Amino acid sequence: MSTDLHNILVPVHFSSRDKWAIAKAIELANTFQCNIHLVHIVTSSSILFKELASNFFLYDNTADLTNARRQLVDLRNQYRQHLCGKGKIEISILKGNPSTQLTDYIEQFEMDMVVMGLARFNLFHRILSSVTISRLARKTVVPVLTIRSTGLVSHFKKIVLPVGGEIPLRRIKMATMLARTYKSTVYLVGLRGNENVAEQILNNTLDVLQSISTIPVQCFWLEGKNLAKSTLDFSKRINADLILANPLKEFHMPGWWSRITRKLLSYGSSIPVITVDKNTENITVSGE
Repeated sequence: MSTDLHNILVPVHFSSRDKWAIAKAIELANTFQCNIHLVHIVTSSSILFKELASNFFLYDNTADLTNARRQLVDLRNQYRQHLCGKGKIEISILKGNPSTQLTDYIEQFEMDMVVMGLARFNLFHRILSSVTISRLARKTVVPVLTIRSTGLVSHFKKIVLPVGGEIPLRRIKMATMLARTYKSTVYLVGLRGNENVAEQILNNTLDVLQSISTIPVQCFWLEGKNLAKSTLDFSKRINADLILANPLKEFHMPGWWSRITRKLLSYGSSIPVITVDKNTENITVSGE
């Protein structure tokens, strides 16, 4: 995972949730002087359906691709006037399985972050997107930022970093990068339980943070049995601007429905959440 942002990917669905994803990407691009990639994917099932339709109804599916490209060009023209500095907006249309296509694009063009807008009430989309967020975070080394219309703050002053069963090296790296840029405070939180083990992990996480940066850090013990829910409750109390989570099971919301749909912390939160997969590398972050 990069210690800076150079390329941000925004999957585009031509729906209302694109607006706040692109708005957040613009803000990040202006802060980090990076590029935005707007990518629309025509799914395999959609292609198959339209190919069948073309056989029976003389339907030309190239019109859809032409229309999608026109809409992407319109989006680029609409938003690039809000870019300041060196950043630019790239557009692409891909065909196939969304998860596979996004993963390939991320690797080929070296994306540093994915920004996804969340729908308000579409249950079907929430189930599918929850899996997509988890799968993207696991299959790539790229953090996935999920954003709602209610989460469009122009800063990340209060960053909550929940600590579970291991030292979260990659999330430490992300928190440090953002905190340096936004002059933020990082809040390390853990669940009360096995005090000796939990305290050791939280203290070791604090030691790592303080060894690589002078950013302000505060530690809190949370009550409860579910780390995701307790983290969310704490974040609301302090008016946090960002939560750094993990797609592991301990970051799933409680309840039978959440277990069935694998409901990540992202979907229970009106606060923006960055999902970063488990540790895959040693931490090396440049100094202040």
